[in-house]
Amino acid sequence: MHRLIASWFGSGLLLGAVRGSDRGSGTVGAALALVFSLAFGAIGWWVQALAAVIVAVVAVWSAGHFAEDGDPGWVVVDEAAGMFVATIGLFGWSALVAFFVFRIADIFKQTPGVSAAESLPGGWGITADDLVAGLYGLAAGWAFQLIT
Repeated sequence: MHRLIASWFGSGLLLGAVRGSDRGSGTVGAALALVFSLAFGAIGWWVQALAAVIVAVVAVWSAGHFAEDGDPGWVVVDEAAGMFVATIGLFGWSALVAFFVFRIADIFKQTPGVSAAESLPGGWGITADDLVAGLYGLAAGWAFQLIT
């Protein structure tokens, strides 16, 4: 069960199965989460926010079981949680801006707070950096929405 959830229902395992490396799996997991977040957003922003909270809690729980291995590339439920945060209330181009800013903040960890959050222990550290990166994506997406 932990592996299924940690891999975001297998999406984190796809690249490893196809090309033998899980490098880039976080982007695959985030893209799948984007689809779900946009679908939930059609119901209302509050559904996206509720999903972000639920996925974040599940991410800490599930990823924590694999924390002794660092942050395995195939564990992408944390990216899913960050993506849900990044797209609360957003659609269309604004959601795509949020996606790209989130992924850049998560991959490079140069924005304030992202690398510090990663240093937390266990599943908290695996997930927290993505949640902080998701906040950067959310801010960028909303800024883009407001100026367009």
